[in-house]
Amino acid sequence: MAQQEHVRVAVIGTGFGGLGAAVRLRREGITDFVVLERADSVGGAWRDNSYPGCACDVPSHLYSFSFAPNPDWPRTFSGQEHIRAYLEGVADTFGLRPHIRLNHEVKLMSWDKENLYWVIECAGGTTLRADVVVSATGPLSDPKTPDIPGLDSFPGKVFHSARWDHDYDLTGKRVAMVGTGASAIQIVPAIQPKAGKLTLFQRTPPWVMPRMDRTISKAERALHRAVPATGTARRGLLWGIRELQVSAFTKHPDQLGLVEKIAKSNMARAIKDPALRAKLTPSYRIGCKRILLSSTYYPALAQPNVDVVASGLSEVRGSTVVAADGSEAEVDAIVFGTGFHVTDMPIAERVVGVEGLTLAETWKDGMNSLRGATAAGYPNWMTIIGPNTGLGNSSMILMIESQLNYLADYLRQLDVLGGRAALDARPDAVTAWNDRVQERMKRTVWNTGGCTSWYLDAEGRNTTVWPGTTGEFRRQTRSVDLAEYDVVRAGGARRLGGGAGQVPVQPGRGDRETVAARTAPGGRAAGGSVAEETAR
Repeated sequence: MAQQEHVRVAVIGTGFGGLGAAVRLRREGITDFVVLERADSVGGAWRDNSYPGCACDVPSHLYSFSFAPNPDWPRTFSGQEHIRAYLEGVADTFGLRPHIRLNHEVKLMSWDKENLYWVIECAGGTTLRADVVVSATGPLSDPKTPDIPGLDSFPGKVFHSARWDHDYDLTGKRVAMVGTGASAIQIVPAIQPKAGKLTLFQRTPPWVMPRMDRTISKAERALHRAVPATGTARRGLLWGIRELQVSAFTKHPDQLGLVEKIAKSNMARAIKDPALRAKLTPSYRIGCKRILLSSTYYPALAQPNVDVVASGLSEVRGSTVVAADGSEAEVDAIVFGTGFHVTDMPIAERVVGVEGLTLAETWKDGMNSLRGATAAGYPNWMTIIGPNTGLGNSSMILMIESQLNYLADYLRQLDVLGGRAALDARPDAVTAWNDRVQERMKRTVWNTGGCTSWYLDAEGRNTTVWPGTTGEFRRQTRSVDLAEYDVVRAGGARRLGGGAGQVPVQPGRGDRETVAARTAPGGRAAGGSVAEETAR
């Protein structure tokens, strides 16, 4: 029997999180790693979401890695094809291709507590071992389609926005668009001109702000190429503006009234029909659900071939779609823009920890982790974009880069410990971190704004968003504090890394010296070699 391959680190996924982790490993001098990808190309959500009109709602210069600036973004808000090309470029520029294994869907990851490594089983029969697993599958990787009675017998075409069927021509077709989230408000203006009839099923109207998008001039791009500091300054300005907005979302939702007026003016410019305007006006505080950006959504809804149904889809009878309010429409195709499995990440069902439980079972009462990265009972397993690391107003790349700092120091701590060792998040540290996060969440607009959003799990608990600035999160994840971990040795032996009497750090407490920093050769802090990427 052939010996199984053994690597130091296995990264799961090739979106921003997975490729970012791979780059950071290379920059740390680690080459003994693989990146496992279930699809046949890299790109993550920006590969999967190729629907008409797909683009980012964060400015391009902020929605990119600080260590891989792109002076040639074509627009202030770039489209899917440009972002995917950027990720392909990252894979090439940083020499990641030899580490990437396409068509390697991870089916199961099991912790071997005797030998202190993860056994990873992939589709097709491939099995390998890894000392450390970095799960970067992302919260927007698995589409969520509602269970609609009669949908299975619908004679027409059905697909989700994240699995767009480009072979199906919508020209002249009667189309049902289900959902009014970030994808739907891009899809509707893109398909409205060609559809014969477009029926939009809206359970809850979104707040929509104008999208200040424009072409980036050749002169601007030339300047950014010739003087890279100008691109850095542009990124810093975009970041700073968003940092200043955070307190309105997290502490003072009452300050968002002016933003609501701007959104209502955006609607009034395009929607003249009072009845339609009433359907499209939200009854909750702006920011409770993600604020959407579009200057074409409302004009599209005002067109004669569009019908807005202020109710969710409840039933399908043959080619007839029926809303919860009883209204009906005959359609040829149903497009679901109904989001993703965010608070119940499917990858959690494939991770088996120390006690033989899946991570999904551990998280049955709600996702929780230590600093959005590690979970108690799952040693040497880390997630990128884990619980409570999402953002409501800025770039997720900032959060990813912060977590990459944490990953780098995590691996350094293991090196300092020496021998066969693993770090397992202490349950009391996980609890302390999450209690503090949830306490801070109580006053945020996401919890008090009067809406039901994809930020909340089935119990109404916000396990998605970070209740602070990206700068604060950067400080909280700069280095690993061994007081928050048990050090596990082969055979199951454990010791408290920071001493049983130490209290786990909580958000807002500031940074503390790590145990590894006190024991590193020459007295140099183990985390001190990280040239912290500023939130530029």
